[in-house]
Amino acid sequence: MTQQWISTFLEAQAADAGASRNTQEAYGRDLLDYLEFVEKQGETFESAQEQTVESYLIHCTDQGFALSTRARRLSSIKQLYRFAFEEGLRKDNPAIQIKGPGKEKKLPKTLSVEDVDRLLDAARTTGRAKLDKLRNTCLMEVLYATGLRVTELVSLPASAVRGDPRMILVRGKGDKERMVPLSPGAREAVQVWLSVRDDEKAWEASPFLFPSRGKSGHVTRVWFYNQIKSFALTAGIDPSQVTPHTLRHAFATHLLAGGADLRSIQTLLGHADVATTEIYTHVLDERLKQLVLENHPLAET
Repeated sequence: MTQQWISTFLEAQAADAGASRNTQEAYGRDLLDYLEFVEKQGETFESAQEQTVESYLIHCTDQGFALSTRARRLSSIKQLYRFAFEEGLRKDNPAIQIKGPGKEKKLPKTLSVEDVDRLLDAARTTGRAKLDKLRNTCLMEVLYATGLRVTELVSLPASAVRGDPRMILVRGKGDKERMVPLSPGAREAVQVWLSVRDDEKAWEASPFLFPSRGKSGHVTRVWFYNQIKSFALTAGIDPSQVTPHTLRHAFATHLLAGGADLRSIQTLLGHADVATTEIYTHVLDERLKQLVLENHPLAET
């Protein structure tokens, strides 16, 4: 019955909150770990009290988990018990009064325009065959032009870019749709890639812009994560500083530096709350401060 709570909760999250598969999997991992701890205490989800939840958080601290991980796990537990209370599975919520450790406020890593140019050049020359190089070029050009999440990028339908559009429709988190622009460079890369992709008989019936023979039908997030590390090595950039999400940050930071307003960037990124987008103002402030410290003559005195 206890594991059934998790299944029912995840189904409700998918149906009511539009939680993505990745979000559901994260909830599931967190709650299974909590369940294992609870059962070792001789309890169940039904019998666990506030002290049990607090003991679990202490256990997570002892395990050396980061603040962000502990905060996320508590959030999962809180949502499970709120769901259980609302569904009448429990008469109380043992986690309602517990305050989390908070999250570390780290500025997202980003890249300079020069770094992005080097990565784009690297993508054009990385691959065993011309087909690979054209696909890699298209992936990187579209990613930097749109700021898509990596899942949105790799699963992009080919129909979204046919006809050489200047704007494309993207289906993002929570099944929400938004329009994002394609730069001239991205449009050219897309059209070149489409012409080659459509000539491949194995991919004729695929609905995806970046098809593969794998189970998902398209190139995966993990595959692209590894590819972008290769681009970084070729470009002479520390691979630990580069991920698909770093390009998303670069997209937003460079737009802001170029004069775009936060509301527009929020819309392009698909952020539900502008407060999430405001982190990029801090990134820009930090870079400007560093610029002054490194180049102002009085900074040396």
